[in-house]
Amino acid sequence: MATDARHSWSATAIDDAKQVEYVGFLHREPFVIDAYALGFTVGVREDYSYQSSLRNVDVPIEILDNDFRNPDLDRYIERFEQYEPSVGMLGDAYDCEEARRYNRVSRELKGTFPGTEIIIVPKCREAISAIGDDLALGYPMGYSDKTAEEYTNIVDWRDRRVHLLGASPPKQHEVIQDLTQPRVTGEPPADIVGVDWNGIHLAALKGQYFMPYGYGNADQLSIRATVRESLEWIRRYWQTTGVWPTSGTGQNPLDGEPMDPVFAADGGHATAMDLEDAIVVEYENGQTLAYRSERERSRIEYREGIVAVNRT
Repeated sequence: MATDARHSWSATAIDDAKQVEYVGFLHREPFVIDAYALGFTVGVREDYSYQSSLRNVDVPIEILDNDFRNPDLDRYIERFEQYEPSVGMLGDAYDCEEARRYNRVSRELKGTFPGTEIIIVPKCREAISAIGDDLALGYPMGYSDKTAEEYTNIVDWRDRRVHLLGASPPKQHEVIQDLTQPRVTGEPPADIVGVDWNGIHLAALKGQYFMPYGYGNADQLSIRATVRESLEWIRRYWQTTGVWPTSGTGQNPLDGEPMDPVFAADGGHATAMDLEDAIVVEYENGQTLAYRSERERSRIEYREGIVAVNRT
């Protein structure tokens, strides 16, 4: 019987189960700008903001995490309604009563925002069965006060939608294998919805970037470039393991990309990084120009006699 059950799950079904819908990266600008452009699903914890001072980028909050050390459900709901994320990490359920409370809130949020993926993190074994089957379970790893392996068996998570929280990609991949690969006892695979890990910024502050087999020395790189190097390695790793999503990846964070950028008197062209902090203006003659300052903008507009569209 066990052998028959084991072989009832095809290789295609298992591949589908381990391929995620998104790879999350929760941080602030400018790091989320690079992550978004590389195809990560980006967001913040609900008590943070992107701290944006950049003029010319539009990066949405797609994932809204909760402050698990200081949870405030009312505050979270307020932020959720403000940002309307596609993924909401609602909270940690330390008992069945908390799980049922989060269930009720999830129903209300999904009623108002249909299609949103709601994640509840069970922090005890009993809470798993109390969380609705239509909701994703957060599998705590990394710096969580309680990790999943401390209070559950891997079987408890099978046949559920699961998001892996924290820990490096190689460690997450080990858990993905345990959750999806055939077992002699025949349990269905878990459906791995997503993963996230934000430890690469701390590594960057130490002058290191992540690689699947260790860390590289980044003394010659800026903090931003170091984080981006880690992000690129993470994407390659998940692509080679068949976990990286196949659709909706890689988006341009620039909300306006000039056809004829103007930054200096010598007519030098701007890079994408330059444009993030630029003043981008559309003109009635069809041009789109970018400036480093309002002073430069005024000088060029006066000299060229051009009029901005909808100038205030």
